[in-house]
Amino acid sequence: YAMDRGYAKFKLLNAIDQRGSSYLCRLRDNAKYDVLEERPLTDGDRAAGVLSDQTVLLGTSSKLENRPDHLVRLVCVKCTPHKNRTGGKVKGSKAPSSDGVLRIATNMPFAPAEIISILYSYRWTVEIFFRFYKQLMGGAHLLSHSKNGIEIQVYCAMIACLLIHLWIGGKPSKRTFEMIGYYFTGWASEEEMLAHIAKIRKQAAASADEKS
Repeated sequence: YAMDRGYAKFKLLNAIDQRGSSYLCRLRDNAKYDVLEERPLTDGDRAAGVLSDQTVLLGTSSKLENRPDHLVRLVCVKCTPHKNRTGGKVKGSKAPSSDGVLRIATNMPFAPAEIISILYSYRWTVEIFFRFYKQLMGGAHLLSHSKNGIEIQVYCAMIACLLIHLWIGGKPSKRTFEMIGYYFTGWASEEEMLAHIAKIRKQAAASADEKS
């Protein structure tokens, strides 16, 4: 489980650990803990931006029964500090600022700290996929609320995306999906759709030439 700081609940971490699963969970910047052991860093750890690797006692400000009931490892990774520009008031958001350190709690004692850092960085790819699926693939509205129905909708969207990618030879854009939708609803002719695809292919080829 790779989780952001909104899921930093000790009961949840305990439940995951009790099931025999592993987790990576970012802690809040003001998290309270006592350091039990400093673990040495390798050159690979430092190259990955790891600042420290420690065994800690989490939840020192909480009641004993509410603390983690297993060994917790804390890997601190350097990141870009930022302030919440909205003040956490847009659409009920309460996202805090960052002081420039990712505090990643995990119950994996043997994985190298650099691997912990890399694994957590992939959490953001989940967010990118959901944004792509909702905004480009039209997945913001579910056609069915059953498990089977949701799976069919997601698989159909991914298959359609891959087919479009193979057809146009590049990454599908929102405009491409709109044009295909217009064609199937009769709002755009075949010539208009093919002209749009030709334009996308030309742009993709020009971009590839610039990179080479």
